Amino acid sequence: MTALETQGLAAKRAARVLAVAGAAEKNAALEAIAQALCLHQDAILAENQKDLDAARAGGMKQSLLDRLALSPQRIAGIVEGVRQVAALPDPVGEVTRMTRRPNGLIIGKRRVPLGVIGIIYEARPNVTVDAAALCLKSGNAVILRGGKEAFRSNQAFVSVMRSALETAGLPGDCVALVEDTSRKSANELMGLTGYLDVLIPRGGAGLIRAVVQNAKVPVIETGVGVCHVYVDAEADLDMGADIIYNAKTSRPSVCNAAECLLVHEAVAEAFLPKAKALLDEKHVELRGCPRTAEILGPCVVPAAAEDWDTEYGDYILAVRVVKDADEAIAFINDHGSGHSEAIVTANYFTAQKFLDEVDAAAVYVNASTRFTDGFEFGLGAEIGISTQKMHARGPMGLEELTSSKYIVYGTGQIRT
Repeated sequence: MTALETQGLAAKRAARVLAVAGAAEKNAALEAIAQALCLHQDAILAENQKDLDAARAGGMKQSLLDRLALSPQRIAGIVEGVRQVAALPDPVGEVTRMTRRPNGLIIGKRRVPLGVIGIIYEARPNVTVDAAALCLKSGNAVILRGGKEAFRSNQAFVSVMRSALETAGLPGDCVALVEDTSRKSANELMGLTGYLDVLIPRGGAGLIRAVVQNAKVPVIETGVGVCHVYVDAEADLDMGADIIYNAKTSRPSVCNAAECLLVHEAVAEAFLPKAKALLDEKHVELRGCPRTAEILGPCVVPAAAEDWDTEYGDYILAVRVVKDADEAIAFINDHGSGHSEAIVTANYFTAQKFLDEVDAAAVYVNASTRFTDGFEFGLGAEIGISTQKMHARGPMGLEELTSSKYIVYGTGQIRT
C-alpha cells in the first residue's frame, strides 16, 4: 500500500467510529481542539513564520502572503469558529421526512455522514482547522492535502488536533494530513476511490479545474469568485462607495472580494469620483470601459476583454458603466462565476428584480459581497463555497456534509 492508501484505510476505520459518536462526544472533542489550539498558539505561529519566510523568499505577492499569515487574532478567530461549530445542532440522525404507505410501511429519511472527505486546498492554513471541525461535527473523517507554502502551519495544526482527539476519546485518524505536497500526491488523492467518498477542491481556478477534470472520486466543486457590485440609479452613493471599498479592499485575495464594479449611467459622473477617492487609499488599479475613462481620466487602464472575467485576487478592479439594471443583470449572468453578487439601490422593485434574475449562490441588496462566509452566515465556518447547483450551493456547512439514508419500518410486509 502507498502512504496515502494507508492514510485512507485508517481514515475509513476512524469514520466508522465517528459516524456513531454522539453529539456530546463530538462537541467534547471540538472543545478539546479549541483549548489545544490556544495552548499551542506560540508553536503554531512559529511554524507559520517559517512558511511566511520561505514564501517571501520565493517571491509570493502580498495578497497571497495575507492568506498565508496567521496571528494571535486570526488564531482566536479560528478557535471561535471551532466553538461555534460545536454549538450548532448536530445534523447526523435528523429525520427529514417520515410517511406511512397504504401497505403500512413507514418510510423515513435520515441524515448520515458522507464518510471520508478529501480536501485539496492552497495556502490557507485556517482551512485546515475549519474543515476538520466541520467534518468532525458532521461525523466525517477528513484527509487534508494543503499546498506546500503552508505545509509547516498545516502540520502544526493537524498535530495539535490529532492529539486533542485522542485525549477526548476519538481516533486521531479522524483528521489526517497528506505529507507529500507534490502534484503526484494530488493526483493520487483524486483517484483514491476505495477510501474517499467525496473530494472538495478549495482554491484558485486552476486547482478547481484540475480536480473537476481529473478526479475519479465524486467532487463537490467550489467556485472561483468573479463577484460584482452594481450601483443603481437610485442608490445611496455614499453607501455604494463604502460597499465597493469594503468588497474590494478588506481582503482582496479571497473569493468573496468584488472584482467588478458596474455603475448606472445616470449616477456615474457623481459616483465614480466618490468611489475612486476611497479606493485610492489602497492604491486600487482601475481597469475601465471608455465611459469610465472619460469620467476619471488617464488613471484608468483601458479594460481588455479578459478583464471582465478575471478573478484578480489583488488590488485591481474592473469598472463598467451600464445603461440600466437590465444591462447590469445580463452582464453579471454572462461574466459572473455564480458566487456572490450585490446591488446598491433604494428601489424595492429593482432590488427584487436583481434578486430574482441574478444567477448566483448569494445575492445581496445594499451589503458587501464579503459576507459570503460560513462564519458570517452563522455556520461556524465553511468547508468551501459551492457554485454548483447539485446537493450544495453557497457556503457549505454541516448539513451540506451529510447524505441521507432511507429507514423503513414494517410489520411483516412482503412485496407481491
